[in-house]
Amino acid sequence: MIRLFKVKEQQREQAENANGGIPVKKQSAGELRLHKDISELNLPKSCAITFPNGKDDLMSFEVTIKPDEGYYAGGTFLFSFQVYHPNIDLEGNVCLNILREDWKPVLNINTIIYGLYHLFTEPNYEDPLNHEAAAVLRDNPKMFETNVRRAMTGGYVGQTYFTRCM
Repeated sequence: MIRLFKVKEQQREQAENANGGIPVKKQSAGELRLHKDISELNLPKSCAITFPNGKDDLMSFEVTIKPDEGYYAGGTFLFSFQVYHPNIDLEGNVCLNILREDWKPVLNINTIIYGLYHLFTEPNYEDPLNHEAAAVLRDNPKMFETNVRRAMTGGYVGQTYFTRCM
C-alpha cells in the first residue's frame, strides 16, 4: 500500500514538472467517469457533443441532436432549449426514464444521448411532461406535426411562442 502512494506521488511530481511546476488539478470521480464515457462515445451522425469551454472543462458540454426522421426531422436541438414536445416541458425539463427510475450507474453519456435522440424520433405521449402536446400527439397526430413545424420555424402553438430552431 505504501509503495502505491509513492508511485502516485512520483506520477504527480512528473506531471507537475512537465507542466512547468504548476500543480496538476486532481480530477473528481465524476470527471474521471465523464472522461471515460466521452472517450467511448459512439454517436449517430445526427448527434454531436461539443465543449464550449474547451476539452479541459469536461463538466461543461453541449449536445446537439439533428433528427433525420420522425416529426422533428430537419430540426437542430441544442440542450438546453425550448421545444414543443410531449416529453419536454416549457422550462426545458426532459422526461426520460433512464434519467429517473431506470437510472443505473452502468449507463453512460452515450446511452443518455441515444435516449434523447429517441425522444425526437419517437415522442412518447404515455409518459409526458407537456400534457397538452401529449394529448395532441395521441388524439391528432397531423395537428401535432403541424404544431411541431410551427414551433421549429418560430411561432405560436397555443399561447406559447417558440423561437426558431437552429
